[in-house]
Amino acid sequence: MSPLSRSSWGRVFDDLGVTLLDVAHGGIDVDQQIGGIVIHDPLDEPVYPQNAIVLAIAVQEADALAELVAAAGRRGAVAVVVRASTDFPEEVRAAADGARVAILSLARGATWTQLAALLRSLLAEDDVGYTPAESLGGVSSGDLFAVANAIAALLDAPVTIEDRSSRVLAFSGGQEQADESRVETIIGRQVPDRYARELTEMGVFRELYRDDMPVVVDPVRLGEGVSTQRIAIAVRAGDEVLGSIWAAMDGALTPERTATLRDAAKLVALHLLRVRAGADAQRRLRAELVSRAVDGGAEARDALSRLGLAGHRVCVVAATLTALGDATEHDALADRERLTDALALHLSAVQHGAAVALVGDTVYGVLPVADRVAEERAAALAVDFLQRVGDRIPALIGIGRPADAVAEIARSRAEARRALRVLSERGARRTVASIADVETESLLLDLRDLRSSRGDPASGALARLAAYDELHDAHLIDTLAAWLDSFGDVGAAAASCFVHPNTFRYRLRRVAEVGAIDLDDPDARFAAMLDLRTR
Repeated sequence: MSPLSRSSWGRVFDDLGVTLLDVAHGGIDVDQQIGGIVIHDPLDEPVYPQNAIVLAIAVQEADALAELVAAAGRRGAVAVVVRASTDFPEEVRAAADGARVAILSLARGATWTQLAALLRSLLAEDDVGYTPAESLGGVSSGDLFAVANAIAALLDAPVTIEDRSSRVLAFSGGQEQADESRVETIIGRQVPDRYARELTEMGVFRELYRDDMPVVVDPVRLGEGVSTQRIAIAVRAGDEVLGSIWAAMDGALTPERTATLRDAAKLVALHLLRVRAGADAQRRLRAELVSRAVDGGAEARDALSRLGLAGHRVCVVAATLTALGDATEHDALADRERLTDALALHLSAVQHGAAVALVGDTVYGVLPVADRVAEERAAALAVDFLQRVGDRIPALIGIGRPADAVAEIARSRAEARRALRVLSERGARRTVASIADVETESLLLDLRDLRSSRGDPASGALARLAAYDELHDAHLIDTLAAWLDSFGDVGAAAASCFVHPNTFRYRLRRVAEVGAIDLDDPDARFAAMLDLRTR
């Protein structure tokens, strides 16, 4: 693998160095491969991949940082990232030297979320399996960062590749040579709103998407923070606009620059199409692997191995949307894929190795767990996820018990589905539940299904009360249900039915008479309650 392969230190520093990261202590080997990212949590130790980068969020005290660096070294990590600092105490430097771990500093103004997103984009942590090398224009297929660097070398200017929403898909090195707005764009992976609005009002996007010629943007018109001229060109596939290339460079738009940009746009179009096709293929592959894994059948072991979860204790979670309404089949699928992508990003950010995929109309996640409070941890992650997405992606999440062996994964999946069903039956009262939380309600639903499948006719006390209510509108079943739910408290039961207690007592006597039920008999009360819950 070349020194500038996607997961090497050389590649990371070529793309993020100076702008986001700097070596504060120790040294790095540009050929060293990076195995993944770990977000440090002092209350819940994460799983460390080999050669990990550890993000030391909010770790400021010298003794805590020294302890973290030493622990990271023991777990095979190669670097710890801290907030920018000019110097470190001797105990921290000594711990780093002893653990052979480099300390990197994150630039002021950049957030940890931005750094994690950029690193994951560079490291391509979510790749599944092995894809044979393919070249487009001399660059590995789909490697937009390499394409951006190649275009930047031809133009001698920093370059970004953006989608139609002005989100940065890839960028070249040397962005700090442009201006303040470009660095802000790279850090946020999005053109700031104030510049996007100005570009729209200037008609730049309209002109850009009109044909295949470059457009020059005067930096003075974009306002404060922009000092370098922008030259942009649309990236097309036939009549479809896929995105655009933006170069920050001064000087005239010469015929040579125009030719270079037009050729570059054609090359980027090929790569974007390859990325889109690869994403679709990878989505299908991941869905197939996750489906095999949660089925727990003969192919589950191989699927877990390809997902990188072989030998791990895992927990299955199941999620579904709650507000599809009258959405078309296409829109419903898009909403489910959005839920899948969001949940995958959230789980992978806090738990390395989590695999998430859409199987049918349900999103399944296979979450590696290392402790004995796996269900509580999974529930906390699910609650945090739903709080973050809010009403944008209304969903329910069920959680199965941990599986210590491959044969137990199917059981964990079935439990997650059962918990999800209980949540769906409940309405909006709760959005996350483990099977342990709703075991009884799940059993009642199973009993209801059994009675329905056997076609058992209505009989007994409830049948007699239902027939009487239908003839006389007497609300006897409602009276019995309220009394049982209130543990025999007539006052509370009457209030729930919005009637006077004396009226409620009269109705309760009619329940006993019409239904031929002895309300003083605990077995009769249990039978009535069970009948109410399962019909």
